Amino acid sequence: MDAKLLEILVCPLCKGPLLHRRAEMELVCKADRLAYPIRDGIPVMLEEAARELNSDEKF
Repeated sequence: MDAKLLEILVCPLCKGPLLHRRAEMELVCKADRLAYPIRDGIPVMLEEAARELNSDEKF
């Protein structure tokens, strides 16, 4: 994932920062507890594509 792209991407819901989880291939919004998938190197920044984080998941 391109570092410059990561700098400008924000959560589409709250406009907050995203955490890049490389091993899981996803971008995480801590505030909304959502994880957006990265498919073929492209982040899918759609609310319906995001998964909710479990309460025991750490980031």
